[in-house]
Amino acid sequence: MSALAAAADPVVPASGTGQLVLAALVGIAVIVLLITRFKIHPFLGLTIGSLVVGAIASRPMADTAASFSTGVGSTVAGVGLLIALGAMFGRLLADSGAADQIVDTIVGRASARALPWAMALVGALIGLPMFFEIGLVLLMPVILLVSRRSGLSLMAVGIPALAGLSVMHGLVPPHPGPLVAIDALGADLGITLGLGVLIAIPTIVVAGPLFARFAARWVDVAAPATFVTEREAQLASVGGRGSGSTSTGAAGDDAVGGPRPSFGVTLFTVLLPVVLMMGKALADIFAAEGHAVRTVLDFLGTPMIALLLAVLVAMVTFGRGSGMDLRQVSGSLEKSLPPIAGILLIVAAGGGFKQTLIDTGIGTVIADAVQDSSVSVLLLAWVVAVLIRLATGSATVATVTASGVLAPLAAQLSTGETSLLVLAIGAGSLFFSHVNDAGFWLVKEYFGVSVVQNLKTWSAMETLISVTGLVLVLIAGVFV
Repeated sequence: MSALAAAADPVVPASGTGQLVLAALVGIAVIVLLITRFKIHPFLGLTIGSLVVGAIASRPMADTAASFSTGVGSTVAGVGLLIALGAMFGRLLADSGAADQIVDTIVGRASARALPWAMALVGALIGLPMFFEIGLVLLMPVILLVSRRSGLSLMAVGIPALAGLSVMHGLVPPHPGPLVAIDALGADLGITLGLGVLIAIPTIVVAGPLFARFAARWVDVAAPATFVTEREAQLASVGGRGSGSTSTGAAGDDAVGGPRPSFGVTLFTVLLPVVLMMGKALADIFAAEGHAVRTVLDFLGTPMIALLLAVLVAMVTFGRGSGMDLRQVSGSLEKSLPPIAGILLIVAAGGGFKQTLIDTGIGTVIADAVQDSSVSVLLLAWVVAVLIRLATGSATVATVTASGVLAPLAAQLSTGETSLLVLAIGAGSLFFSHVNDAGFWLVKEYFGVSVVQNLKTWSAMETLISVTGLVLVLIAGVFV
C-alpha cells in the first residue's frame, strides 16, 4: 500500500521541524474551521487544508497538488471498491427483509430481562455490514416498537442497540473509517478484523446493556409514537403478534406480507465475508507458505473477493430468497451507490491529505519525536482522533485525518501493533458526539428527548465506547 511504502522509506523533510509542525497544525485547523464555522463540505475542507499544508511547508504547489492526487487515487483504489460493495450488501439486507428477520428472531426469543442484551446483539449484527447512517435509520423504528411493546424504558432498549451499531461502525471493517485507517497505516485487514471483534464485544457490553441501566434512570422516557403506529399495524396484519411478542410467525413473512430469507440463511450471508477474511488471517499465521489451504484462503479472504462473494451470495439468498426478481435485485444494487458518493469523496480527500503530510516530511518529524519520547503511540493516536472528532463532529474525518498524521509511525510497529493503532484511532473517532455531529441530532429527534437528555445518554454512551475501547486496546498492546 502507498502509505506503507511511504512509511518504509522516510521522506526528507521539506523544511525545518518548527515550520513543518506549524504547517500540519495550521492545515488541520483550517480543515476544522472550514467544516465547523463555514459549513464547507469535508471533501473541500480536506482539499484546501492539503494545499495549505504544502504552502506553509514551502513545497512547490505543483508538487503538493501531485501528492494530493496520488493520495486520492491510491485511497479510492484501496478502499473505494470495498465501500461500494459494502453498500450493495447493506442495501440488499434491508430491501429483502433480511434485516427485519434478524431483529424479529433475536428479539422475539428474549425475555424482558434479556431484551437489552438482545438489542445489543441486533445492533451489532445490523451494524456489521451496514453504514452507520443506514443502520441508524433502520434500527430506530425497531427500537421504538420494542420499547412500546415490552413496556421497558426507551433508553433500556435503545442504548444497547445504538452501542452495538456504533462500536461496529468505529472499530470493525468493512466500515469506511477502519478501512481508511487500515489502508493508510498498512495494517493487515484480517488481523485488524479479528482484534476489532475481540475488543468490540466487551465494549458493547459495557457501553450497551450495562450502561443502559444507568441511562434509563437518568432519562426515564417512553418511546414516542413516531414511525411506530404504522409498523405495528403492518406487523399485526401478518401475524397478530400480541403485546410483548415479536415472533416472526410460521410463514416467515416480512412486515409488509412478502416472504423473506430465514434467520439461518441471513446469518450465514452476513457472516460470510467476516469468516473469509478471518480465515485468511489465520491461514497466514498457522499454514506454511505455498500450502494449498493457505493459497485458497489468501484468495478468498482478500477483502475485495470476500465482499464480492458476499454480494453475489446475497443476490441469491436475500434477493431471490425474498421473492425479488432480477430487475428488483438490480434496482436495489443501483440504489445503494448514490448515498455513498459523499462518503467516498471524503475518504478520498482524506487519503490526499494523508499523502500531502507524508510528502512534506512532517510524518518523519512526528515519528522521530514519538520514538524519542515515552508517550504511547496508541494513546497519541487516540488523542489526535479525539481532538479532531470534538472539533469536526465527524468520525470519518477524525479517522482519515489522524491516520494521515500517524501513518509514518506504522513502519516502527509490528503487524499486530499496527492493527491496534487502527483500533485506537477508531475508538478516538467516537468520543463524545455533541451538537456538531449529525448523528447527535438524528438520535435526539427520533427519541424525542431534549439536548441535555441526549447528552446524558447518547453522548455519554459514545464517550464510554471511546474510553473503553482505548483501555482494551492498551491492554491488548501489552500482549501483542
